[in-house]
Amino acid sequence: MKRRVLFQGLGAVSAGLAMPAKLRAATATTLRFTPQQDLVTLDPILTTGYITRNYAYMVYDTLYGMDANYRATPQMVEGHRVEDDGRRWNLTLREGLRWHDGERVLARDCVASIRRWARRDVFGEKLMALTDELSAPDDRTIRFRLRQPFPLLPIALGKASVPVCAMMPERLANLDPFKPVPEIVGSGPFRFKADERVPGSMNVFTKFEGYEPRKDGALGWTSGPKVVHYDRVEWRSIPESGTATAALLSGEQDWQEYAYHDQLPLLRRSRDTTVRVLDPTGFVCMLRLNHLHPPFDNPAIRQALWGALNQTDGMQAIVGADDPGMFHVPLGFFCPNTPMASDAGLGVLTTPRDVEKAREAIKAAGYKGEKVVIMAGSNTAAGMALGYVTVDLFKQLGMDVELYAVEFNAMLQRRNRNGPVADGGWSGFVTTWSGTDWLNPAVHMALRADGSYPGWSRNARIEELREQWFSAPDEAAQQAICRDIQLEAMQHVPYLPLGQYLQPTAYRNRITGVLDGFPTFWNVRPSA
Repeated sequence: MKRRVLFQGLGAVSAGLAMPAKLRAATATTLRFTPQQDLVTLDPILTTGYITRNYAYMVYDTLYGMDANYRATPQMVEGHRVEDDGRRWNLTLREGLRWHDGERVLARDCVASIRRWARRDVFGEKLMALTDELSAPDDRTIRFRLRQPFPLLPIALGKASVPVCAMMPERLANLDPFKPVPEIVGSGPFRFKADERVPGSMNVFTKFEGYEPRKDGALGWTSGPKVVHYDRVEWRSIPESGTATAALLSGEQDWQEYAYHDQLPLLRRSRDTTVRVLDPTGFVCMLRLNHLHPPFDNPAIRQALWGALNQTDGMQAIVGADDPGMFHVPLGFFCPNTPMASDAGLGVLTTPRDVEKAREAIKAAGYKGEKVVIMAGSNTAAGMALGYVTVDLFKQLGMDVELYAVEFNAMLQRRNRNGPVADGGWSGFVTTWSGTDWLNPAVHMALRADGSYPGWSRNARIEELREQWFSAPDEAAQQAICRDIQLEAMQHVPYLPLGQYLQPTAYRNRITGVLDGFPTFWNVRPSA
C-alpha cells in the first residue's frame, strides 16, 4: 500500500499557522493542540468518536473518574454509602460544584444526566434495567435503589470508554438523547467558546475560574485533582499529517495528539520534542461484518475468513515493518494484557495462513459473486491502511470487492443504513477502538449480539454469557465467562479482530505535566 510522503522541510507549514513573535509572547498562557481530526459532535453522548470524548472531559465533569488500573475513583462525588445488602446507594456530591452559567450543581441535574446517558450506553442500559429508583432526595444526594446488588455502579458512571456519563444541567439533560443539546453548559475545568469556533479549523477552550478541583486522589487518566494551568487551549485542525508534524517541529504548535508512525524517526531526532505512548491499551482494530445481507449473512463464509486473515499485515500497514514493539498480535475479542483477555480459540490465527484453502471454503459455503463494499474513514491513516489491506485480501479470496473511502463522520452515518449494497448499504467497515472500550462485556459495544450495533449480529449465547458476567462473584469467574464469550464469538464472527497497535503522542519540551491515558488538559503546564 502507499505510505504517506513527509513534507520536504519545514516550509510546508501552513501560512495560516504562522504568527508574529510579539503575539506569541502575548499569549504565553495559551496551549496550542493539534487534534487527530476535527471536532464535529459537541453532545457527549451522541457519538462514539474519541475526539468528542476528549472534548467532553474538558467541558463536562463526571461523578467518578477512572484511574490507571481501570478502577472507579470519586470525582464530582465526595463519596458514597451502600446499604440494604448492596441494593441502595447514596452518592453525595462535593461542595462548591458550579455549572459554567454560575448555577449550583444539584443532585437532580445529575439524575437527569444519568438517565439521558443511559439511553445511549450499553453499560448504562444495564444499570437502569436493575434500578427501581433513581432520585434526588436532597440537593447533594443521588439515590439508587436496585433490584439486586450491583458493585459495578461506580465504574459504570465513571468509565472512560465512550460515551461518557457527562453531567449537565437538568434543563438540558431532560432533552431528547437522540438530538444534540442546543447549548454547551458543563461543570468541567474548561469552558467551550462557541463564539470562537471555526468548523473544520478551530475550537477554543478557556479556564473555568469557578471550577473546584478535588483536594485528594492520585492523578492519572480521569482521576485525581483537575488543576488547570493554562488560561486558554486552542485546538487547531491540520488535516495533512506532514503539515501537522512540521507545525510541531517549528514550534507553531505545542502538542500533536497523534505522532504518525512514518514520522516518528524525525520527531525522535528533535531535541525539542518528546514522543510518548500515553495509553498502554492502544487501539484495537476490527473489520465489522454486515450480518443482514450476502455474503456475510452466511456464518460459513464468515468462519472461512479466519484461515486467511493475517493480523500482522494490517498492523505493519499502520506502524511499518521496522517497529514490531508498536503492535500486538494475535488479538482476540478483549484488549490484550487486561484482566478479561485470553488466548481462548486464537489458535486459528497462529497457524500458517492458507488463502487458497479459505478461497475454496468460501466458494463451497455458497458465495455467488455478490458485491462486497468495505467502508473506511478517508481522514484516518489507520482506517485507510486497514481498508487497503482488507480489500487486497478479499480480492485474493475471489470476492468482488470495492473500497468505499469517505470522511469518518460520513462513514458513521452510512454505517446506520441496514439495506443491501445496491440500496446504499455496506458489507463491512474497518475501524479502531481505544483498548479501554474492549476491557469487558459491559463496555464492549461491538460485542453486543442483540442486533443493536450496526452489523446487526444476533447470538443468544453471547447475550446470555454477558448477563452472567454482570453477576459473577469474582474476577476469576468473570474471566472464565469472557473465555466462553470469545470462543462463541470465534464461531459467530460478529467481526474480525485485526490487531492492536500503540499510538504515540508528541509535544514540545516547553510543556510538562502531560498525564497518561488519552489527551487531558489539566495538570499540563509550561516548563520551568
